[in-house]
Amino acid sequence: MKNVTSEKRTQGVRKIALFMAALMIVGFAAEIVWAKTAQEINTSVNACLDRLYRQVPGGKELAHKAKGVLVMPDVVKAGLIVGGEYGQGALRVEKKTVSYYNLASGSLGLQIGGEKKDIVILFMTDEALKQFQASKGWEVGVDANVALVKIGGGERVDFTKMKDPIIGFVFDVKGFMADISLKGAKFTKITPDNK
Repeated sequence: MKNVTSEKRTQGVRKIALFMAALMIVGFAAEIVWAKTAQEINTSVNACLDRLYRQVPGGKELAHKAKGVLVMPDVVKAGLIVGGEYGQGALRVEKKTVSYYNLASGSLGLQIGGEKKDIVILFMTDEALKQFQASKGWEVGVDANVALVKIGGGERVDFTKMKDPIIGFVFDVKGFMADISLKGAKFTKITPDNK
């Protein structure tokens, strides 16, 4: 009798968890459906950079040394066995937006939930920036490796010792997946509306 009751309780918890995950996925996916205008992307990029500068001691100085800064604010990731990730952002060179990009990736495996996060990728050399700009769909781990800086605990990273041509930050993560990996993320140039 106890096994049947325990089994029913476990099944009930699973159903509730799946229902909650489905609601989160629908909510996150709703944000993806509507493409942003250039003005909306730039506003989000400015807010994302402000968060980076507040949350990463030394981040502002490092960003100013970069040859180019790819900013992907509010990237959404959701999954229920099959997962997806999407966001829109801008590439800035000398503090000016020069082009717009989307990030898209998919995955299959044990996953449930959703999250929203900010991604900033710094191109520290002219060569790394040119390779990114010349690509038709730049994929992390295939076209280039990104040195991912872990943020937390108020620690200051000694950026003077970093010699990597591409440095990435994933921060301001909200949700239940807690995935800070960039592996497989594909960035493609887009042309947003100018409304």
